[in-house]
Amino acid sequence: MKYDVAIIGAGMAGASLAAAIGDAASVLILEGEERPGYHATGRSAAFWSETYGGPLIQPLTSASGPALAPFLAPRGAIHIADLGGGGALAALAAEFEGAGIALERLDRKALEARLPGLRPGWDEGLSEPGCADIDVAALHAACLRGRKLVTGARLSRAEREGRWRIETAAGAWEADILVNAAGAWADQVAMMAGERPIGIAPHRRTIAQLRLSPPVPADLPLVVDASGSFYFKPEAGGRLWLSPHDETPSEPCDCAAEEIDVAVAIDRLERVVDWRIEAVEHLWAGLRSFAPDRLPVYGYSGSGRGFFWCAGQGGFGIQTAPAAAALAARLLLGRPPGEIDPAPYLAARFGV
Repeated sequence: MKYDVAIIGAGMAGASLAAAIGDAASVLILEGEERPGYHATGRSAAFWSETYGGPLIQPLTSASGPALAPFLAPRGAIHIADLGGGGALAALAAEFEGAGIALERLDRKALEARLPGLRPGWDEGLSEPGCADIDVAALHAACLRGRKLVTGARLSRAEREGRWRIETAAGAWEADILVNAAGAWADQVAMMAGERPIGIAPHRRTIAQLRLSPPVPADLPLVVDASGSFYFKPEAGGRLWLSPHDETPSEPCDCAAEEIDVAVAIDRLERVVDWRIEAVEHLWAGLRSFAPDRLPVYGYSGSGRGFFWCAGQGGFGIQTAPAAAALAARLLLGRPPGEIDPAPYLAARFGV
């Protein structure tokens, strides 16, 4: 069967792009796993923070806020620093000065009111009240609703013969445009299609779910180390989600948490708060995939063969999905890019 657009990958990148294209073209989504969102999308820490990712990611995050509103729940965030980390807080505030993001300095007394059991030495903080939890499953399902999706369709061959001839474990299709939304496998898909890879590299990120005594307060904010060595947030039932904010290079795979990373995360948590950990109930890891400059990659390759990149979202793909997908859809359809400047994100910056 023939389609205008075939998207390789049904994670948030591919799903949101299909939703943004809407009825402007016929779209087929091909997913190699038996269910969509199995890898990075299904393993997200699920928060929306306008400071997360830096000032070049922030325009996509902020512009996504209105569309994400039905899937957001108030959380708030606190960026904290120990005695040697005040410079990181100052740098964070300076990065977003004038960006319209509410950031408020917190002293030790204000921190203690929000973080019971805070150990000595953590005396400075920066509040980000606009931070929110994202219902990732509901958002992902909404993007896929009404779309033509084939799972178990791992790509085996892609050749351009007037149109793209795409062969998978679940069958073969033709399309005018082939979209590479394959996440950690993006470079592999490019090479299978006869395109130059960009150097998109997967990195492992670890999260552990802990049971604490007493249980974590439900209104605890997301807590982020301004120096980038941990973050944690509450989860249902008084549990805590904790990450050592690791980025360990990995091959594309169904990755799993390493015991050493969980141990490092717990050690860092215990240096911050005096909380008793009763059990590590669950742990997992996901792959975040970065282009060499750590910015997402959208746009056609220069080969003239109808090969379109939608990859390299790093850890920001979900919180930026609506605006990024809208931008990518305009580029794919040959429409004006809209209010967000596409230049920092174009695939052409890598000469592909």
